[in-house]
Amino acid sequence: MPGTNLTRGEARERARLLTVDSYEIELDLRGAQEGGTYSSRTLVRFDAAEAGAGFIDLVAPAVHEITLNGVPLDPDEVFADSRIALPGLAEGRNELLVVADCAYTNTGEGLHRFVDPVDQQAYLYTQFEVPDARRVFASFEQPDLKATFQFTVRAPEGWTVISNSPTPEPDGDTWRFEATPRISSYITALIVGPYHSVHSTWEGGGRTVPLGIYCRPSLAEHLDAEALFEVTRQGFDWFQEKFDYPYPFAKYDQLFVPEFNAGAMENAGAVTIRDQYVFRSKVTDAAYETRAETVLHELAHMWFGDLVTMEWWNDLWLNESFATYTSIACQAHAPGSRWPHAWTSFANQMKTWAYRQDQLPSTHPIMAEIRDLDDVLVNFDGITYAKGASVLKQLVAYVGMDEFFRGVQTYFKRHEWGNTRLSDLLTALEETSGRDLAAWSKAWLETAGINILRPELAVDADGNITSFAVRQEAPALPAGATGEPTLRPHRIAVGLYELRDGKLVRTDRVELDVDGDLTEVPELAGRPRPAVVLLNDDDLSYAKVRLDAESLAAVTRHLGDFTESLPRALCWASAWDMTRDGELAARDYLGLVLSGITKESDIGVVQSLQRQVKLALDLYADPEWRETGLTRWSDATLEQLRAAAPGSDHQLAWARAFASTARTETQLNLLAGLLDGTETVEGLSVDTELRWALLQRLAATGRAGEKEIAAELERDATSAGERHAAMARAARPTEEAKAEAWASVVGSGAGDAETGLPNAVQEAVIGGFLQTDQRELLAPYSERYFEAVKDIWETRSHEMAQQIAVGLYPTLQVSQQTLDATDAWLERAQPGAALRRLVTESRAGVERALRAQRADAEAGAGS
Repeated sequence: MPGTNLTRGEARERARLLTVDSYEIELDLRGAQEGGTYSSRTLVRFDAAEAGAGFIDLVAPAVHEITLNGVPLDPDEVFADSRIALPGLAEGRNELLVVADCAYTNTGEGLHRFVDPVDQQAYLYTQFEVPDARRVFASFEQPDLKATFQFTVRAPEGWTVISNSPTPEPDGDTWRFEATPRISSYITALIVGPYHSVHSTWEGGGRTVPLGIYCRPSLAEHLDAEALFEVTRQGFDWFQEKFDYPYPFAKYDQLFVPEFNAGAMENAGAVTIRDQYVFRSKVTDAAYETRAETVLHELAHMWFGDLVTMEWWNDLWLNESFATYTSIACQAHAPGSRWPHAWTSFANQMKTWAYRQDQLPSTHPIMAEIRDLDDVLVNFDGITYAKGASVLKQLVAYVGMDEFFRGVQTYFKRHEWGNTRLSDLLTALEETSGRDLAAWSKAWLETAGINILRPELAVDADGNITSFAVRQEAPALPAGATGEPTLRPHRIAVGLYELRDGKLVRTDRVELDVDGDLTEVPELAGRPRPAVVLLNDDDLSYAKVRLDAESLAAVTRHLGDFTESLPRALCWASAWDMTRDGELAARDYLGLVLSGITKESDIGVVQSLQRQVKLALDLYADPEWRETGLTRWSDATLEQLRAAAPGSDHQLAWARAFASTARTETQLNLLAGLLDGTETVEGLSVDTELRWALLQRLAATGRAGEKEIAAELERDATSAGERHAAMARAARPTEEAKAEAWASVVGSGAGDAETGLPNAVQEAVIGGFLQTDQRELLAPYSERYFEAVKDIWETRSHEMAQQIAVGLYPTLQVSQQTLDATDAWLERAQPGAALRRLVTESRAGVERALRAQRADAEAGAGS
């Protein structure tokens, strides 16, 4: 039985057989305030290449009517699993009517229903990628069966209905939308409820595009709509110029919705975004930069993904990588951008994610083999997004930015409203650049793994370089990964840096192609040996970079002294990579960060370093030394909190870092004092979100309990407050608190659609449950995890099951026993490919931590 899966072979055959013309969808959501189910009526018109049989997709509690070409079909006979069988298709035009009851969800999949505790009103939104339009209406659920979609929605009086087409004036309680252009089912959308809205326009190319921003009324006071409109207009200006194709849709709405699983979703003309991006409290500029990148990422998808769409999910990487690359390029290059340093953030965050993902047993080529929907659902990963974008950045360096965008322009015009494969884009780029990309594509897109680049240089007695070469290595792939190590062509820059007045300043730069195991760089011969030689300067390629001994010594002493943020970020990333690989002991990484972080001006880098130090101490430090390192770190966070400029982003970052690690009686007393107002730090606003951060730590250390949590929730009686309270309760260091949290997520009835935890609260409980200071308390749950996880995977929705499979894995139990228990479970349970991948990835994290702990112990023994 297919269950809810769909294979690529089935999709290919259905695309051969069918051409879909149009959908007319009628939904009755007047009972949304009460929940349960709603009526869904779908009329589909399509052509069949030949007479025969087919199927359409639907996930619904009940189907009342199925009529194919005027002939009624018995739902009990033709509806099973997630499919309606369609026997007797006519050659040529067919017409199908399906009337069903579909269900509201609380998982962020299909039509999600949320009740705001502030106004007790229900708010709805759809999330269809990858295969969840079928939870709302009968559909041919694959990206290459495009059609027009005409929605008619009945909704409660006073509510607003937003979809892909412009919002019409309602006729009583009925909203009839114009049909969309030809798009894929997964980018259709409906957002329904008493949402607050702000409106504006973008004007360009002789055209005016209506812009809308929506959120719940309870968040309206925090909505900085003008800042969002400013970023959106910058994106419109830059993309219109670079893509040379008019914005494809009639309007552009951005809707901040509750309990959203991802960052955002590129629904055509109606982008949904997680409403945590409506900041209730002060955040650093790094948060605004991340939000802007999300806004631009989704806007880029209107062309790349919505106008032109992948044929099948094996090109998901191209869809996401293109949006990531162009969004960051827009931030870096658009006139008036607040974030011209965006490539620093990319190197610091996205590429770190890619390097981590690419060293897991599940590593895969960028162009992954996607056999079915189960494959794609676990493939929204660091390779699909971050490595893909890194490789596109290198491709731009390889062919030239102007040539790249001319190729993109050709691609949009040639394939508008259609479906494509990677080869279609590469053909256009070859035409505009004159480069043969076949070998490049094979090396970069069809193989897995990371190369290492090392400098090899000789210096004479006068300190001049006599020879310089770049050595490329292809390390063995992780155990369990498929494929072979591969040397690849790299377009890189070599940066030469000198110390001048205590600062590391770039004095020269050479850009070249690296290919094979050794590439000579004759341009550098005869030059004085600089203080630092930095390979892959400007971060053009995707590779792990190592420094020669003299450069490493200089960087260790002066990492914070680079005048530019990008080389600092590259060196920080290299140090973190060495720590994860066990080449740099966790205690030495701590020392390096403490010596350089006070000089780091980029707040995004500062916050990444704070997270990475905490992770290194929690997982990679020798357990015998861990408490010493954590004490040293917590002391440093308090020192920097007091030293930071009052009211600055750095002060807020250090306050949050201190709140996450405070451990001594004096430090916890300070947290409690900041919370109750008896202690202050000049310039530090202890606002709503910071209050919860302080309380989380106090709860996790036993200094606060139910009374304090309930009081804070009464003070912040919002959905965000409910999530924070759930996390704080799960964090308490008692057996009772852990048992209660576990039961709410894993126990009998926890997965019930009506009474179980919604997705966002479940995520909060899992986050609170796992506390790094509570390893012994959590140890009994390792066995319980393996007893429960397979059944959870088979009975919960994908998003809910993945949260549990990844979030409750015993990551903190870093031991051979955990590895053995995992191996025994894999052998015994024989899980499907998707669950096996998630558990194997988590196992690899424990294995890496064990190696790093041994390296740290050896460093301690030798000191």
